[in-house]
Amino acid sequence: MMSTENKDQPRAPSLLKVLGSVLASLFGVQSTRNREEDFTHGKPYHYIIMGLFVTIVFILSIWGVVRLVTSLAGV
Repeated sequence: MMSTENKDQPRAPSLLKVLGSVLASLFGVQSTRNREEDFTHGKPYHYIIMGLFVTIVFILSIWGVVRLVTSLAGV
């Protein structure tokens, strides 16, 4: 019986790989090799959705820290 799965075809990146790529690009430390791999093997909407999610979490984190600091300062 022959397998329908091609062993030579690269697999799509995992959720953690996409998250790592988005975080690395957010901080500007994405290597050229990883960036090229993302563009050849990944689907754009995975990176767009993860980028939006990371951006929202970042903004909410900053907002939370500001609220905490202002409440501790009595403002």
